[in-house]
Parts: sequence; C-alpha cells; structure tokens
Amino acid sequence: MFHKVLIANRGEIALRIQRACRELGIPTVAVHSTADAQAMHVRLADESVCIGPPSARDSYLNVAAILSAAAVTGADAIHPGYGFLSENANFAEMVEAHGLTFIGPSSAHIRMMGDKITAKTAMASLGVPLVPGSDGEVKDLDEARAVADRIKYPVLIKAAAGGGGRGMKVAHSEDDLEEAWRVARTEARTAFGNDAVYIEKYLDRPRHIEMQVMADSFGHVVHFGERDCSLQRRHQKLLEEAGSPALTGAERDALGATVTAGLAKLGYRNAGTLEFLYQDGQFSFIEMNTRLQVEHPVTEMVCGVDLVREQIRIAAGQALGYTQADVTFSGHAIECRVTAEDPETFMPTPGLVSVFHAPGGLGVRVDSALYAGYVVPPFYDSLVAKLIVHAPTRPEAIARMRRALAEFAVVGIKTTIPLHQRIMNDPEFQAGDYTIHWLEQFVERLAED
Repeated sequence: MFHKVLIANRGEIALRIQRACRELGIPTVAVHSTADAQAMHVRLADESVCIGPPSARDSYLNVAAILSAAAVTGADAIHPGYGFLSENANFAEMVEAHGLTFIGPSSAHIRMMGDKITAKTAMASLGVPLVPGSDGEVKDLDEARAVADRIKYPVLIKAAAGGGGRGMKVAHSEDDLEEAWRVARTEARTAFGNDAVYIEKYLDRPRHIEMQVMADSFGHVVHFGERDCSLQRRHQKLLEEAGSPALTGAERDALGATVTAGLAKLGYRNAGTLEFLYQDGQFSFIEMNTRLQVEHPVTEMVCGVDLVREQIRIAAGQALGYTQADVTFSGHAIECRVTAEDPETFMPTPGLVSVFHAPGGLGVRVDSALYAGYVVPPFYDSLVAKLIVHAPTRPEAIARMRRALAEFAVVGIKTTIPLHQRIMNDPEFQAGDYTIHWLEQFVERLAED
C-alpha cells in the first residue's frame, strides 16, 4: 500500500479522498491555492502545501507545483479526484515519469477516451452500441451535409475534444447546418484548442444513463450498475439516481455484460464510467469518463462499495477480490447537487457562509467542505455540497430527500436547495417520467409562474 497520497484537488472531493485514505491508514497531503488556505480539506490533511494564487491555472492546474509538492512531502501517489487534471493524459504520464503512482487509468486510455471520435471507434470495435452518425471527424460542409442526409435531421454537431456542452450544436434542418457546424467548430477551438467535430443523430427524448465500472490489473472487470443522470441544465447535471426508474434489471445486466467484456478486452484499469443515451429501449454510447464521477455516492449507497478505496487498492497493485456475482444492488439512492447559485437565475453566489447545518438521520449522507465562517471563493466550480439519500424504494427515497432538504440550512449565500425541493414535489419527477430535456423545460415553467 502507499506510504503517502497527495490529493490534487479541492473541496468536497478532496475530503472524500482523505476519508478513504484515512480508513486505509494512509497519510495525505493537501495542495491548495491561497484562496483555499482555510478550506476544510487543508485543515484536515496530515500535511498541506500552497501551490499558487487563486486562479486554477496557477494552482490546481499547475503541474510543476503539484509534482514539487509531492517531492517535498515524500508522497508516492497522486489522486486527481475529478475535474482539473483528472483526465489529463500528459499529467498522468508526468506523474509516472517522476516515479509516482497515478491513482486512475493509464495515460493511454485517458488519451483514447478523451477524444470522442477515438472513443467511439474503440467502443464500436468492442461491440458497444453507438448513436448513428459520422464514422469520424467531419472536415467540411459537404461531408456534413452527406452525413446529415444519411442519418436524417435533426443532427447534433459535437466537438471531438468536448465536454460540458461546449462545442455542441443542433441542426434541425439543412438550413441550420452550416451555422451550427461553424459555431460548433469555433467553440471547440476556443474551449479545447481543437476544432475537430463529428455528427450524431439528435435524439429528441433520451435519458442519460451511465454505467460505473472498476477494473484491476489482472483482467478482472465488474460493473456497479447504472445511474440516471438525465436531470441536466445546459448539459450540466443537477440530480442523479441509482438505479434508473426507466430500466429493468434485465436491461442493466445486459448492458453491464457488454461493457465489462469490452473493457476487459481493452485492458482497462481502475475506475471508469461509460455514458449512454437511452431511447425506445436502445442504448447508444456517447463517451467514457476515465475518472471518478461527481455522482459516485449514489452507486456506493446501493452497492455498499467504497469506490475511492477501490481506486486506491487497484492503483497499489491489488486485485478486486470479488466477481460480478458478488456485487449486489439494494434499494434506491438520489443525489442532489447543491451549488452556490441563485436557484432562479443560476448566477454564482460566492460569499461568507454564516450558518451551515447538514441534515442527518437514517440513509442520509452529505459530502461537503462547507462550514460556518467559510467564504466560498468565486474562482472555482459552484458545487458546494452533495446531498445523498438511500431508502428501500424510490418513493421512500424521494420522501427522505424531501425531508433532508427541509433540514439543510446554508445561510449567507444563495443555493439551489429551493430548486431541488420543487423538483422533489413535481408529479412528473415522482413518476420517473423525464428525459434530458425535462429540467430545462421545468425551469422555464417556474420562471413563467
């Protein structure tokens, strides 16, 4: 096992990794910007190192500073969490080149899945179903028109190196195609330094379904079921469930068998999440995230497995020690992402938290780095807490989440707690009747009332 782990992240995910390390008896090093000097992950770490000013570019994305911190403190492994450098293949390579262990997949697999075109090609070769679309990059408008004519409108133009909705545009007809193609390429070039785009059939009422996997270095791959991440605004997830109210156990098992067999052939290692669109009983692969997901707690709640602990064990060279038959699913879990945003305008609301009271009770979990007196900085992602509940059934989980949200007190800044309360009380959500477009329509209805 590792002697010391440096956590190259901040906020609640840094705390989450600290907890797993502590239970394994591994000391931790927290790196932080000057803006995070009083952050909870810094206060609770065994050691801490300031790596730069508030800007993420100069601190949490500062590879030289992070590697120097690892050298100074004697860390022998680095956990990147999610976001920041977690899917940066060059960073993973540099970590290994400095004699450290990167707690995550190989740099080759990070690079492969980081390019959406390469990822789709790889998954198609492994028998994973895809959304109909181009065979690779669409290099000019004539090719774009030919692909759109073949798969029929509406179509979705997507950045090959994209994510988070950037470099993604819908063309509903041939009249829309030229502008959508040009705008998508411009956004892709600006956001990712790569203007390559590809085209997929635009599905009008899909759900966003993820499959969580874990693989060791000995060829063993298991899945931990699906998550329904369809409640999104501008392609950003706000709420997740495990399992999906739209899937049957048989559908989960079939998808899981395809995914694990494919990743075993690929020689994949550590945690990963495959994302699919699901419509009319069909799954279509869209991308793979080669890291821990923000919503991993809902999977942990229904499976009873510490996914971060498994990441660390596998990176240390240990085998999974169990098979797919040993993985069981119990009850239903829901996660609400609480962000420091106005619940109506979604404008960021950094500032002083004067009161913080987390809900509790049976089946309630809060992953947060907030505390009374903490100042939420304006420099980073607005996520400040994840509220997760678990119960025997989905209706009971909704009731528990409603109760927990009512107990949750964050005073001094506005948060999205009121929005989550409204979602929990909505009959369509309670019925599980929603798609990836539902939340934006729901927010529009709230604005009109």
